Amino acid sequence: MRDGFAQRALAKGSEQLPSLLSEALDHAQQGNTELRELAHGILPAVLTRGGLRSAVGAVVSRLDLPVRTDLTARRLPPEVEASAYFIVAEALTNAVKHARATQAEVTATVSADRLLLVVRDDGVGGAEPEGHGLLGIGDRVAAFGGRLRIDSPRGSGTVLTAELPLLS
Repeated sequence: MRDGFAQRALAKGSEQLPSLLSEALDHAQQGNTELRELAHGILPAVLTRGGLRSAVGAVVSRLDLPVRTDLTARRLPPEVEASAYFIVAEALTNAVKHARATQAEVTATVSADRLLLVVRDDGVGGAEPEGHGLLGIGDRVAAFGGRLRIDSPRGSGTVLTAELPLLS
């Protein structure tokens, strides 16, 4: 998207061109780093060092979507943190890419035996649970013996609720 803005700015001779090019390059470099980490099966360093709160904060900082977060600071078992991170990242990607949301909210709370994740957006709703991204989230939750609920009436946004048991 930034590349398109930069291209239009170039055609118009806009003074915003250097700023847009710099931002586009930053996004491309971040994407390249993330792609390398995923390709090598390595979890993002911010997740392994800082936990779920830090990792979700890093995802949110790269989105062109205001996201309010209320996330536990407690470190969780690595498998749970990794799954929670990928669930939140996919849900937020869906909010931007498909739901045309203007804002979102992510909460993560821990009880004695489970992590409760809620990702809410104000998009167009009508999310299809059989869609590729939501199927992946469902598979990830099921692999932990957890539960997933998707509430997405047309025109009313989407609320994705995932419960993951804490393993050890």
